[in-house]
Amino acid sequence: MSRFSKLLTLISLIASAGVGSSNAELSSRMDRAWEVTWSRFYLPQVQTFGDYLSSYEAGREQAHLPTAEEVKRQYPNPCGYSTGMEDGAILGGAMLSLLCDRFAVTGEESLRADAKKVFEGLRRCVTVHGVSGFVARNVCPEDGKSVYINSSRDQVTHFVHGLWQYYHSPLSDEAGRKEIAGILGDVADRMIDFVTPENDYDFCRADGKRCPLGICRMWEVQAHEAARLPMIYAAAADVTGEERYRAQWRHYVSDAIEQSATPEPDKPAYALLQMQISLELLHTLEPDPALKATIHDRMVHVRGLAARRFAGTLEKLAKKSPEDMRMLGPDWRHVPEWKNQKGYPNPQWGPYREIWHLTREAGEAALILLMVDPGLVTATERESLCALLDGFDYEHNSSCGIIYHLAAYWKARRQEVLPR
Repeated sequence: MSRFSKLLTLISLIASAGVGSSNAELSSRMDRAWEVTWSRFYLPQVQTFGDYLSSYEAGREQAHLPTAEEVKRQYPNPCGYSTGMEDGAILGGAMLSLLCDRFAVTGEESLRADAKKVFEGLRRCVTVHGVSGFVARNVCPEDGKSVYINSSRDQVTHFVHGLWQYYHSPLSDEAGRKEIAGILGDVADRMIDFVTPENDYDFCRADGKRCPLGICRMWEVQAHEAARLPMIYAAAADVTGEERYRAQWRHYVSDAIEQSATPEPDKPAYALLQMQISLELLHTLEPDPALKATIHDRMVHVRGLAARRFAGTLEKLAKKSPEDMRMLGPDWRHVPEWKNQKGYPNPQWGPYREIWHLTREAGEAALILLMVDPGLVTATERESLCALLDGFDYEHNSSCGIIYHLAAYWKARRQEVLPR
């Protein structure tokens, strides 16, 4: 039986007894997770984060990353799917939000430099290619400039949310806030220019062509995606004060919140988290009390969906052995199975995909629980979070989900669900 499985069986007993894991022990474990994130997942050449590890050997952790030549010819696909360069903008945005939470709890001055590095990486994703307002997924560490040309609304959602959080945190300085205003204005301008009925509301690839996968479509989308477009405009309006962004925000927001009423309950945690961060930003900025209350109701509903997702993910994790959880990702070039996604060849990771996904899913679902009304967190949910964090061997963790575990931990500390 795995350490995680044993801990999970104790949750109900711990909750009923009113006791939990040692705060010092948990803090020490999360300190190690922090060190692992920066030493193994962070790419100092481009100041971004990679998606997974293919080795625990120092200096070889992300040797699978695409070369500059491969990225320039858009190999294996224009999204960089499965290469380790797929979710850099998402991870950078999540990391900035996490840094804001940690600083709110600890006030550590060293976090200013960390946040500046993450900001520089996100700025690189939106500027290095010279396409105004286009948020690249990541940047090739080998040459520091090559990018895959197909982004997604998911990348933009975390990118905007993270920068907006950083803008309002005491971690940022005046020069940084000015840069953020320019960046978010550029992203909003791209949406105004491209997200039109003629483009089927697609913000398009870096080469100006429509995305064949539908992942860059920003309007007339599913319920969990409806708030993304007005969120981008609201953030730009907030940091720039410009009327054209405010007008777009107000044009879309009421319809978007109405469409957000019934997200499909079986959506993965990453989709629910992106819905929740969009709603969080809109809720914070909404001036109309009635609409603000409706947004709050939507967030509570998403929280309920995430609670079920969290419990189900913990059950799946409890069935995994320590050997399973230490599994490394592959060199995508040599996997036996590839899938054709509308003309995009996508290398398949095999059994590793589930380990990578469950690790991330658990952290994302836990984070959602903490984003609205922390008083709703039950004793069982609190102890489940502690069991999750206690049960992971972060020294032998190869999934970028480690960032979401840290995010949930520091959000819980900030919300005083765990002791400050």
